[in-house]
Amino acid sequence: MLSLKLPRLLSIHQVPKGYQEQGILFGYRPPRSSAADCLLSVFQMTNETLNIWTHFVPAWYFVWTLVGRLRGPGGREDPHTQPLLAYLLTCCIYPLASSCAHTFSTMSTRARHLCYFFDYAALSMYSLGSALAYSAYAFPTAWLGGSFHRCYVPVAVFNTIVSTSLSCYSRFLEVERPRLSKAARTLAFVYPYLFDSIPLFYRFYLCAVESCSEAAILLHYKHTIFAFLTCFIFASHLPERLAPGHFDYIGHSHQVFHVCGILGTHFQMEAITTDMAQQHQQLLHTSLHPSSLQTLGSMGICLAINLAIIRLCSTSLRLVPEPLHRDKAHGH
Repeated sequence: MLSLKLPRLLSIHQVPKGYQEQGILFGYRPPRSSAADCLLSVFQMTNETLNIWTHFVPAWYFVWTLVGRLRGPGGREDPHTQPLLAYLLTCCIYPLASSCAHTFSTMSTRARHLCYFFDYAALSMYSLGSALAYSAYAFPTAWLGGSFHRCYVPVAVFNTIVSTSLSCYSRFLEVERPRLSKAARTLAFVYPYLFDSIPLFYRFYLCAVESCSEAAILLHYKHTIFAFLTCFIFASHLPERLAPGHFDYIGHSHQVFHVCGILGTHFQMEAITTDMAQQHQQLLHTSLHPSSLQTLGSMGICLAINLAIIRLCSTSLRLVPEPLHRDKAHGH
């Protein structure tokens, strides 16, 4: 008869330093778990369980949204919708990559790093997807066709490559220089977001000095608030740093970070589709309609380079020694 036995959870003092989280004292899964153990842990309350589900469930909502767009009027045949479809695809990929990374990150130290390399690459692709959508639908009218508009996507491509490189490199600093690692990882995602949002910030400025009746602006405000809240929670480790051990399973910063990030993406998606509907007729009668080559080429270039970065970093992991499991009784 098949018998499923869930692994005993460990305390912070029983796992290697690279697995430890500030303010989280209990609920750690054993390092060097098997893939089956990792999958079973999804249905066991650990300090990672809600990290997995808070991204896995919304990812399928985004998939449903993408499929609805593909089956809707125009679908993939309309070049005007291609930046939106590329953006929606990245919205599906980044939470799925995150949930997979959290699920299988305890198989080994090498697997942990590799899982998060793909997680960071997916996030950086999401920033590119946002830039493609903003360039197509959310730019201020006065900027359309200008020099900044023309260089906006190429710079976003460069930012995506830098983001993946810096965030992946930050994992090599995690044990010896944790503060620098955290700062580098935060910068890797904050900088592309701030660059992508320049058109939005200008629109916010115009609405502050002039009367503004754009329906999308309120949604962009909500998305921006959640984006800054996401960054603050990620960097601050609140609330668990104020009460270590009290938020090990429910309510710690990474869970709140996930929820705020997903809500921010939802409002961003609503804002972009609203902008798209408002600008559709304008773009149809100008030469500013989105370029298929720009959309697909940018995504393809970044995907190829991101995979090359992951390959390089995974090869470099051979130089990083595997830390010993502190609780030897539970080693595999």
